Amino acid sequence: MNISILQKRFRYSYSNVTLYLIIINAAVFLLTYMDRNLLVYLSMVPGLVIEKHYYWQFLTYMFAHSNFNHILFNMLGLFFFGTQVERRMGSKEFLLFYLSTGFLAGLFSFFFYWISGGYGVFLLGASGAVYAVLLAFAAYYPQARIFVFGIIPIKAPILVIIYTAIELFSQMASISSGVAHLTHLAGFAFAYLYLLIRLRINPIDEWRGISRRGPWG
Repeated sequence: MNISILQKRFRYSYSNVTLYLIIINAAVFLLTYMDRNLLVYLSMVPGLVIEKHYYWQFLTYMFAHSNFNHILFNMLGLFFFGTQVERRMGSKEFLLFYLSTGFLAGLFSFFFYWISGGYGVFLLGASGAVYAVLLAFAAYYPQARIFVFGIIPIKAPILVIIYTAIELFSQMASISSGVAHLTHLAGFAFAYLYLLIRLRINPIDEWRGISRRGPWG
């Protein structure tokens, strides 16, 4: 694929896609709460993808959640960070960013589970895409401070680094096996590549304060 096609930008528009994504997630959660069997079809289950060709699960997994706390924290992250990132990217670009990073994080996780024999794993949740949004937020607003637990101010790039370290350690130590640490890390990685290749934004340069894009990008 020609690199110019990858970098072809949408005309800027803002239509609050973040809110629609939250509504869709909430609607799917209500449906799966009423019928838990739906999680079999909407989660990403490597065995079902391989044997029954449930390829839609690479997209639907990011709209399914296991419980109320799971969707609550993901949607809070999407609301606080997604709204700001969408305003900078534009709604069409943000939607492409969100869906593509979530899809690629799920695809990467699928291959990992497939190779490691985790055919029966249920991967679900918007975390991979939300982590991608957090990295984009840190790239666009490197001076922004996020109040962890509502009291501890941490600059967005530092929070990304802390989360990356925690996820790496947890993945290697197999802590909280019910948490998709690898998918979170993949969300960060694919967000970095998306920003670098498509939008020509190097988050590391932004964090070092040497961007040449100007204050508004």
